[in-house]
Amino acid sequence: MSLTACKGGYTFTGASIPANAKTISVATFPNYAATVNPQLSQKLTDDLRNLFSSQTSLNVVNGGTADLEISGEITAYTTRAAALSSKDEVSMNRLTITIKVKFVNNCDPDASFEQTFSRYRDYNAQLNFSSVESGLMSEIVSELCDDVFNKSVVNW
Repeated sequence: MSLTACKGGYTFTGASIPANAKTISVATFPNYAATVNPQLSQKLTDDLRNLFSSQTSLNVVNGGTADLEISGEITAYTTRAAALSSKDEVSMNRLTITIKVKFVNNCDPDASFEQTFSRYRDYNAQLNFSSVESGLMSEIVSELCDDVFNKSVVNW
């Protein structure tokens, strides 16, 4: 049996990566949100790089042209009321992070895309935001990274 006719490769994570793709670059995501969390840009960038490194056979490279390229920006980091109690008081708040992503597939240009991804987490309004912010941000970043990974190399 020959697999030379296959357009993409396969990994146990479900990733479908062109067989000739060997490298990926993930540019630092600048933070253009009105409210800036100083750790968010680095965390998002590092987590994306780590995800591709651990879940694919691609070599993560810095700068230059790679077979697959991810770049983008953080466009929103907001908190707002999400639910009211029976006494018309805010009972839950919501942290939302939105990113704009550009994916360039130099092996298969038709697979390239530009898309906005947004995720949120609700938290008890009685809690001090600074005490829950780091944990909420980590959870949201993990989901955003999964979204970008799935859109770029998983064809489900």
